[in-house]
Amino acid sequence: MRIVFMGTPDFSVPVLQALVDAGHDIACVYCQPPRPAGRGKKDRLTPVHAHAETLGLPVRHPTSLKTAEAQAAFAALNADVAVVVAYGLILPQAILDAPAKGCLNIHASLLPRWRGAAPIHRAIMAGDTQTGVCIMQMDAGLDTGDVLARKSTPIAAEETTAVLHDRLSLLGASEITSALAQLGTLTPVPQAAEGVTYAHKIDKAEARIDWSQPAEIIDRKIRGLSPFPGAWCQSGDERLKLLASRLAEGQGPAGTVLDGLTIACGSGAVEVLKAQRHGKRAMETAELLLGFTPVSPLS
Repeated sequence: MRIVFMGTPDFSVPVLQALVDAGHDIACVYCQPPRPAGRGKKDRLTPVHAHAETLGLPVRHPTSLKTAEAQAAFAALNADVAVVVAYGLILPQAILDAPAKGCLNIHASLLPRWRGAAPIHRAIMAGDTQTGVCIMQMDAGLDTGDVLARKSTPIAAEETTAVLHDRLSLLGASEITSALAQLGTLTPVPQAAEGVTYAHKIDKAEARIDWSQPAEIIDRKIRGLSPFPGAWCQSGDERLKLLASRLAEGQGPAGTVLDGLTIACGSGAVEVLKAQRHGKRAMETAELLLGFTPVSPLS
């Protein structure tokens, strides 16, 4: 098929590669514009942009798709279908209607649960035991379109957003290539009216740990916010970012360091498996504790 690919972050890269490997004609790649990054604040290509260039694919990065000029340029590509995954711009109706077979979105949840911006983070933070990907026929709503295919996968007890992100990216790549091969024979299934939840964008303000909460809640927050923005707490005057954890045995006043980096919570305890001191690299706990003694209680 002749495809317009629309995606921006690392999550989208395996999907683009899978479409190329499957022999599809990528008419153009759309992504977010380069933005200043790093200490020098030089413009940096997005992961999809960089990968598209290595594949020799044409790239466009408009700041908006609402103008008549942008919509005409998109329509002139004469695509059979657009594949959209974590693109970052709202698609106006003129864009949705332009490809002959419409626009297909890969969404990293089991819709209608976790519509919105941060479905992977929110699934872990909510304690979901399974998630997955949906191939959705896009409409004008926020992740409200009919579902053409879905694939579920369990969420492991110690899984972080980083690990689940990579698994779902590969799962999405597999599912979209399968769906495209069957396009025209798949039955669109409207999303259920019940069970709708919204995965609101992660706010850095919610990343600080409150040790008075139950261990289950704290463990989910640490794993759900890893690697970005990273749950954190104070050890004396130093901020400590917590990047991996599991539930542990133990009890005591909230925030008390019981052993190593096992911390008492409002109920139960959490063992921190990986952490990062300010200005240092992330380390497994055993290595971290060689040159660091946490100040108890953590706050």
